[in-house]
Amino acid sequence: MLLSGRLLPSGAVEAPLEMSEANKDCVRRLFDEVWNAGKLALLDTLIGAAYVEHNPVPDQPSGAAGVKGRVETLREAFPDLRFTLEELVAEGDLVAARYSWRGTHKGEAFLGIPPSGKGILVRGMDFFRLREGRIVEHWDNVDELGMLTQLGDLG
Repeated sequence: MLLSGRLLPSGAVEAPLEMSEANKDCVRRLFDEVWNAGKLALLDTLIGAAYVEHNPVPDQPSGAAGVKGRVETLREAFPDLRFTLEELVAEGDLVAARYSWRGTHKGEAFLGIPPSGKGILVRGMDFFRLREGRIVEHWDNVDELGMLTQLGDLG
């Protein structure tokens, strides 16, 4: 069993610090290139085949397709969506991200709420587990009450 790092194709063992930094880079790309820039095709590279979403939205498909759906839904509802990574912390195969996102609710109905034209700020924290350079598990904790309050729909 390999405990100190990841086995590289060359047979060398990647040091845990190098693995943590590579995993942070993968998560950073998810936020910068997918969420912010809308490069959905990149998800096929970033998301592993055995991906598990621990907080799926209703009827979310598994794997990269499910993540694509989440990104598309939020980007359609908030066309000017912009994530800001506040912190990224990694240890081994686990990466924690603290972030905020801003957007103006101009697109299609979001969570059944018609476009309000309101700008909102939402904060959250996510955990990602990576294997072989790909995200294979995701947990999130988003301030959904704060988001709904800002959109003016509490009930």
